[in-house]
Amino acid sequence: MISTRRTDFFGPSRPTVFARDAAIATSHPLATAAGLEILQAGGNAMDAALAAVAAQCVVEPAMTGIGGDCFVLYAPKGKPTVAMNGSGRAPAAASVEALKAAGLTGEIPRTSAHAVTIPGAISAWTKLHADYGSLPLDRLFARAVDYAENGYPIAQRVAFDWADEAPLLAQDENASAFFLPGGKPLLAGQRHAQPLLGRRLRDIASRGAAAFYEGETAASLVAYLNGLGGLHTLEDFAAMKDGAFYTTPISTEYRGYTVEECPPNGQGLAALMLLNILREFDLGEGLSLADRVHLHAEATKLVYHNRDALLGDPSAMTVPVETLLAPETARRLAAHIDMGRAQPPVYWDEPEHADTVYLCVVDRDGNMVSFINSIFHAFGSTRIDPATGVLLHSRGSSFRLIEGHPNAIAPGKRPMHTIIPGLLRRDGEAVGVFGVMGGQYQAAGQAALLSGLFDRGLDPQTAIDAPRSFAFDGELELEPAYPEAVLADLAGRGHRLKVAVEPIGGAQLIVRDPTSDLLLAASDPRKDGCALGV
Repeated sequence: MISTRRTDFFGPSRPTVFARDAAIATSHPLATAAGLEILQAGGNAMDAALAAVAAQCVVEPAMTGIGGDCFVLYAPKGKPTVAMNGSGRAPAAASVEALKAAGLTGEIPRTSAHAVTIPGAISAWTKLHADYGSLPLDRLFARAVDYAENGYPIAQRVAFDWADEAPLLAQDENASAFFLPGGKPLLAGQRHAQPLLGRRLRDIASRGAAAFYEGETAASLVAYLNGLGGLHTLEDFAAMKDGAFYTTPISTEYRGYTVEECPPNGQGLAALMLLNILREFDLGEGLSLADRVHLHAEATKLVYHNRDALLGDPSAMTVPVETLLAPETARRLAAHIDMGRAQPPVYWDEPEHADTVYLCVVDRDGNMVSFINSIFHAFGSTRIDPATGVLLHSRGSSFRLIEGHPNAIAPGKRPMHTIIPGLLRRDGEAVGVFGVMGGQYQAAGQAALLSGLFDRGLDPQTAIDAPRSFAFDGELELEPAYPEAVLADLAGRGHRLKVAVEPIGGAQLIVRDPTSDLLLAASDPRKDGCALGV
């Protein structure tokens, strides 16, 4: 895993971090520091992950928050991986019929109260802490509370995303008051505080999930959402207090590694299907850059076409996970790829479519955590309850208003999620944790990242730094680093190209090198974060 290639110290890329005992990688330096502080204080990987994600909910308000959802993979040393589903459910009164009666057709708008399912993150955090944490929550949340109450400096990428969403934030009186002081987005280096959010974190540390799902906070959130036309009730919130649950990961094999993902309603299944298709091809260094991008694009189109038609809450899926991960399914889909021409996607059986933070931690005992927390779109729904300071996610906008669709909204149903933490095993032992941020890009991004590691032999940081492409919604988007000759080649194969005006996604990764037994950690330069170790 340690690359023999010479590092270009004149280039802009940072080197991979080597750590002897423990490591953490997040998308924000203050969150990485908060987690490392806990590791150095004797906390374990879960402690550090919770400290880091709490900090991120303060210092990266466009990307995540306590009013969102999460998924987690946890691999205790020498034991099987545990998957945590912290995704929320639709209100008991929500249905396709009810939303159509409310005047919605087509899609659920991200700013609609109907886009807000009951947030699941805090239910998951408190359950993970009770089962695997070693330090008290008030200790783990200390940095986050301090930043919320006393202010934190706005980082460069945070400021970029903030400015990008300013026009939308300005449309909501509460969002404008919280995030556009003086009517303008904050700039890098300015200070921002969220004292109400600090109070919520203090309450959760003191009283657990009940502080969010019952009592004054829940009553305020329900009243606020009802005022926007939402169907939420106190009973819906109370049911989510213990609503996060453990489940068994799904997996596939790729180049000698077992890749583990959370099962649906997350799109980890799509990442595994994509790897299964790529496994049918030789993606070594002999492949041209244009061929590599084309192959990845065609495989992505096939998988996402199936994802959008077939994935959702597992209780509503009509095609079993085992069928979608079967080798014959991958071979059938791979057979439709023409290396000389972009093709329309097909379904696997031939019958006649946002924003997040990710962090990973490995502690001194070898326990590994892969943790992703999301409010979906930037600033989620943009709906923030002025009495509690809770910014609410927009994950319910993923639901379909199509009766019979696996992802149709229904009472108590969980929507299809884009957020997916990943974990690697080799010969049965957990050897790495990884994740890719970026809404719809995540499954495609994971496949590209792992291909860089295992097909091209790139070190972790170089694999993250590599230029990205993403075939989605009829276009092939490419970061500006691709040469003109590659663009011309891809256009000649029939791809409709789009040069990215913003970085595509972000990633973090920690892997254990089998030879040195060192931890290799990396964090994406497309974000503000960093990897650190001890």
